[in-house]
Amino acid sequence: QVQLVESGGGLVQAGDSLRLSCAASGRTFRMAWFRQAPGKERELVAAINWSGGITNYADSVKGRFTISRDNAKNTVYLQMNSLKPEDTAVYYCAGTREAVSSRYYYWGQGTQVTVSS
Repeated sequence: QVQLVESGGGLVQAGDSLRLSCAASGRTFRMAWFRQAPGKERELVAAINWSGGITNYADSVKGRFTISRDNAKNTVYLQMNSLKPEDTAVYYCAGTREAVSSRYYYWGQGTQVTVSS
């Protein structure tokens, strides 16, 4: 029912910034950004609750990345600052069907982020 579409990825240099956007076609609850690099396991980067008041981050991105949402626009963002080559991955937006659920039911197609050294 709900479609998620990511945008904003690209090729940047170490130390640069990018903002990823995830546009949802319908209501979403808990939202998150995941990433997966070639040959690596998918990992949770950041998550945000329905109201936007509670967030959590992977240790590797704390202090550099910020997740936010605009529910009026059904859009979630990931602001990425001080990018490092190890941040290179396909970034996926995901969402749950209920506020109390930890299962990410909806997924976007992914957007590539490449950080050169």
